[in-house]
Amino acid sequence: MKINATRLQQHFEAMSLIGKIGETGTNRPAHSPTEKEGFKIAASWMEEAGMKTRIDNFGNLIGRLEGKNPELPVLMMGSHLDSQPYGGRFDGVAGVLCAIEVVKTLSENNITPERSIEVVSFADEEGWRFNKGLYGSKGMFGRLDPDDIERKDKDGISRRQALIDFGCDPTKSKEDEYKPGSVFCFLELHIEQGPVLDVANKPIGIVSGISGPLWQTLKLKGMAGHAGSVPMHMRKDALVGAAEVIIALNEIATQIPGAPTVGTVGTLNVFPASRNIIPEEVTLTLDLRDIDLERRHRYEKQLLDKIEAITKKHQLTYTISEDTNSEPRYCADWIKAIIKDECDKLNLEAPELMSGPFHDALVLSYVCDYAMIFVKSRDGISHNPLEYSSYEDLALGTEVLYGTVLQILKK
Repeated sequence: MKINATRLQQHFEAMSLIGKIGETGTNRPAHSPTEKEGFKIAASWMEEAGMKTRIDNFGNLIGRLEGKNPELPVLMMGSHLDSQPYGGRFDGVAGVLCAIEVVKTLSENNITPERSIEVVSFADEEGWRFNKGLYGSKGMFGRLDPDDIERKDKDGISRRQALIDFGCDPTKSKEDEYKPGSVFCFLELHIEQGPVLDVANKPIGIVSGISGPLWQTLKLKGMAGHAGSVPMHMRKDALVGAAEVIIALNEIATQIPGAPTVGTVGTLNVFPASRNIIPEEVTLTLDLRDIDLERRHRYEKQLLDKIEAITKKHQLTYTISEDTNSEPRYCADWIKAIIKDECDKLNLEAPELMSGPFHDALVLSYVCDYAMIFVKSRDGISHNPLEYSSYEDLALGTEVLYGTVLQILKK
């Protein structure tokens, strides 16, 4: 093995201490002092690997290994260091730390690439703090919506203010956008976050593409009243309406047994949130994903029809806004072939599989060819402190990534 597995494990263990909750959990919110601490230690490892580092005004940490011909489009790798509020040690972190290890191995072998290599920890991939993800990668490539910078977290802090507190200058973010054609290709190593590889007992998988996520925010408005005195038939209970919407989404997403469609309501905010008051307003997030875009569109229409019927039934009003909408994006065949060749060299039988979760690679797919390597997740658990990928499997994935980079650098 060319990469240093011991060093890689030490980096994972050191990063897991930053934002640690419980025995194995992680909480590193986007644009927070905790994430900044993670950036600091990751930047030190980037610099040890020969990279120059910077944090841009979108809040991305970028390490650059200068190539012999810096005018060539860069080979980019990376993922993210922000986590879910109740997350694990490997989600996102693997893509950053394994990419750093690849560059460190290149440097140790005195390999100076023709084209420059950049390793990026993208800002706010997770999307939980401001209810919209992929901020840093979208920002780098001019794909943000105008109101993204003004979104607020649960404490009323805007993303703009969070970035300023982080040390960024949002008024200069336009200067940090990458020009079209400046990235040759993008590679992202990630834990699978699902059970396919674990069930098959395969340490490595080759990603064929990423399902298209649709994120919406639904606000239902009814009428508050005394929980003891308003008769049931006269109520305009927004939470009852929300409950029916949640059930409807679940029924819609499961109508074809075995299909890869998934639907989730992950957050629910109730106002005024008193046990003695009928809920007047409920805001909930809707998450619908599928690799079949036509089917997802059909299910979205079914859901909207259900919302219309449910709100009429309970005499509610509603507004619905779209936060994220992406079509499925498929990996480049030529890079997948290289990854498979590298797996074959290590006698690894690596199955192809789709990614249900989205990743920063989704954004990069619109600007360059991309590919992803999955590492087995024990029991398929993720977004949970029980999330676990073995250091042996992570080292294997990094070795495959290293070989893939060497082959791409010949292009």
